[in-house]
Amino acid sequence: MTVSFGRSSSGRTVAEQGTLFVVSAPSGAGKHTVLARVAEQDAGIEHTVSATTRPPRPGEIDGKDYYFLNEAEFRRRVAAGDFVEWAEVHGNLYGTLREDLSARIQSGKDVVLELDVQGMRSLKALRNDVVTVFLMAPSFEALEERIRKRRANDEASIALRLANAHGEMADRHEYDYVVTNDVAEKAAAEVLAIVRAHRKRVRRQSDTVPSESTRRGAPYEE
Repeated sequence: MTVSFGRSSSGRTVAEQGTLFVVSAPSGAGKHTVLARVAEQDAGIEHTVSATTRPPRPGEIDGKDYYFLNEAEFRRRVAAGDFVEWAEVHGNLYGTLREDLSARIQSGKDVVLELDVQGMRSLKALRNDVVTVFLMAPSFEALEERIRKRRANDEASIALRLANAHGEMADRHEYDYVVTNDVAEKAAAEVLAIVRAHRKRVRRQSDTVPSESTRRGAPYEE
């Protein structure tokens, strides 16, 4: 299955398939918390599940938080063309499964995809209709504090994540929107406003597209 452009096999239009949003954030920016609150407030939003070779953290559920794969299985699926995009991040492999993404887009809901900067670039090279959002902590000190509070990483891993965060934040100008997560509820409201604004825009554009009968010339009636 491939990511669809134009009409799907069921005849639905791009507008009916919903909009694809990519949200990126440095480790510790609170992306999962914010997006969980966004999903709770709008039933019209689908959240994709990425595949990763990272070990599950306490409380994470396979198929809900991530598809947890070992490296051999992940690379086998890469070779089979099962991923829309994939990259190595913080020493682990992450990717978006092609079939999972296509199914969610064709459900008619807006789709939110969590990707790093590399993944965002790869997806934008495939689709020109992607809306991108960069989520950042209010300061680098706050970012480090959040990473350390998780108590899920050793010092080497923390140092790697902080080093990567510098580069990721430097690339935020590549995104359509930048949202600062100082308070999760406020950041979620901003992301939700972006999604709903684009949803209205797509619907307006769809409403202005002439029907087949209009384009061809509807029969004259007195």
